[in-house]
Amino acid sequence: MASTVWKGYLTFGLISIPLRLFAAARSERVSFNQLHKECNSRIKQQIYCPSCDRPVERSELVKGYEYAKDRYVLVEEDDLKKLAPASEQTMEILQFVKLQDVDPLYYDASYYAVPDAPGRKPYHLLVKTMEDSSFAALAKLTMHQREYTVLIRPRDNGLTLHTMYYVDDVRALAEYGQNGDVKITPQELDLARKLVESLTAPFEPDKFKDEYQVRVREMLEAKQRGEAIAEAPKPRLAPVIDLMEALQKSLATGAHKKPPSRADEAQEAVAEEPAKSRRRPKVKAAR
Repeated sequence: MASTVWKGYLTFGLISIPLRLFAAARSERVSFNQLHKECNSRIKQQIYCPSCDRPVERSELVKGYEYAKDRYVLVEEDDLKKLAPASEQTMEILQFVKLQDVDPLYYDASYYAVPDAPGRKPYHLLVKTMEDSSFAALAKLTMHQREYTVLIRPRDNGLTLHTMYYVDDVRALAEYGQNGDVKITPQELDLARKLVESLTAPFEPDKFKDEYQVRVREMLEAKQRGEAIAEAPKPRLAPVIDLMEALQKSLATGAHKKPPSRADEAQEAVAEEPAKSRRRPKVKAAR
């Protein structure tokens, strides 16, 4: 069962909606344990104090902020609780914005916002209003001892919440966006557009898989069976010398083939069905 990561109220104007947040996405990856090479036993990591020259238990730990070399201010949990803002229990909508005006670069983690029973009507009123207006909401939320700016948007008859990076969190890169006086010809732009159009298809997230994780699992299964490990194919890439020639070849050699959509696959399955029904079942030869 999904665990609640935050419980409180979403407010706008004089309306309060009791709701809970649940994590909307989590990465699933193969994990490995650290083993002792000599005996293949799993190791244990200890917390060690160099001054006392002994391992310490977690119950002996306190938080400290280093304000000078080896000088610390000790911080208790009660000290932090006293500083908790109102957004720890209440998300107040500060403003509404057009979703397309928010750069996805600022998105961090995603959560489902689910109303408690008393808040269902105002919740769905807000969902419907935001759907009709194409607006998203900005609010403040405190969890895990950090205050976030969050974006709330309607999705699939509900509200999805995204924590956001602050401006100071977004890194600047001097080289980014510098074209070095590159000149693009109309012919190159026309061919590039045709290549983009030929690769255009609806976004269907279930068609995309983490192939590396699949190969890792296949490798682990092969090692358990004592089999050789198949090496993944590596593409042979070379610098593009003639951009026009590369674009023309991409369009001519089939490298631009549009990936099939779910509708295309369904049509192919329907077309193949009569042919399958006409096939005679194979009969095993008598020995």
